[in-house]
Amino acid sequence: MTNKPLLASRASTPLFLPSLKPQQISSSRFCSFSISSSKASCSSSSVSSIVADVELNSFATGGKNKGSKVLLKGMNYTELEKWVQSQGFRPGQALMLWKRLYGNDIWAQSSDELEGINKDFKRMLRDLAEFKALSLKDILTASDGTRKILFSLDDGMVIETVVIPCESGRTTVCVSSQVGCAMNCQFCYTGRMGLRRHLTAAEIVEQTVFARRLLSGEVGSITNVVFMGMGEPLHNIDNVIKAADIMLDEQGLHFSPRKVTISTSGLVPQLKRFLHESNCALAVSLNATTDEVRNWIMPINRKYNLEVLLGTLREELRHKHKYKVLFEYVMLAGINDSIDDARRLIDLVQDIPCKINLISFNPHSGSQFKPTSDEKMIEFRNVLAEAGCVVLLRPSRGDDQMAACGQLGKPGEFQAPRLRVPARFQMAG
Repeated sequence: MTNKPLLASRASTPLFLPSLKPQQISSSRFCSFSISSSKASCSSSSVSSIVADVELNSFATGGKNKGSKVLLKGMNYTELEKWVQSQGFRPGQALMLWKRLYGNDIWAQSSDELEGINKDFKRMLRDLAEFKALSLKDILTASDGTRKILFSLDDGMVIETVVIPCESGRTTVCVSSQVGCAMNCQFCYTGRMGLRRHLTAAEIVEQTVFARRLLSGEVGSITNVVFMGMGEPLHNIDNVIKAADIMLDEQGLHFSPRKVTISTSGLVPQLKRFLHESNCALAVSLNATTDEVRNWIMPINRKYNLEVLLGTLREELRHKHKYKVLFEYVMLAGINDSIDDARRLIDLVQDIPCKINLISFNPHSGSQFKPTSDEKMIEFRNVLAEAGCVVLLRPSRGDDQMAACGQLGKPGEFQAPRLRVPARFQMAG
């Protein structure tokens, strides 16, 4: 089969491995790959060239308007107040609306739910404003109580959000930031999709609002938000920072900054911007202790390798008071789980204020990896702990409904290419 480039003009065609200048698109530089009946493979061009300077403007769909109406959840409070005033109403009415959108246990989804609101103001909202950015498609419940919520978007695409209740009383909502993902991490099911488009700020915020509205009565208050669903959050940094700011507002959803965690595979320029502009927590998916392995399982490492990524964190966190990064480490049997890996990990995080989350790999269709055994994970953890690292074992949640870490999404006809396995790992597992 002849290799054909993926064209930006085809909205249904995913984009794989862009450069990391988000929100710009070049029409000429895309990953080309061939598809046979059994697998997708890279074309003769090197994978390094795939991580090209591809620009993503046409994927940042949404804006503030939904049809001819203004999408309320696409605005922060300052923008909402200005818009309300532009319609001839007082700033105080903007605050009343804000509280009914995000606070007071109302989470309004239509003007009919705005009790106590001036009738003229309510009529204006009915005519000019749109309350909902998402439509509920389904809720799946795993055997451990984890819920996976499927949402339909206006363009027919589907995203997934996960609500994870814990016995401690903490309940976490895991939100998506993109439809699919361009990073092509080899262990991640979402990465098989490629990138379809960015989510708007409204589409991100409403996942949390829906979770509170739908499930607070069943699982208790939603206390934490993690941007660890579909997508690379910092690839959609403008909308992610805006959505997080809306979640933190004291008159609205009122999450603590330390209870809203943004995860990244390691987009260094955006990571620096995030640390300068946001007080939310940061998680970094590390998953390897050598560039050889990380280049393979996380191709972003070919642009920003371990030295660059960790050096940036080491420097930036010197200026953040009492701030710790969370390193996520998905353990893959025979790939990154040796005692030598544990010792290298200790050296890599030296002088970086951090905690380390060891995560069991969650298998999925077509996966080439296997999870590390519980015994080996404990042994790995003990080596880190004995060296003074703060380390946690994160149990799998929701895997029987494909709701666990790395299992979200639904790849279609076009799938991201499998990358060449280093020779010494070709027999692993």
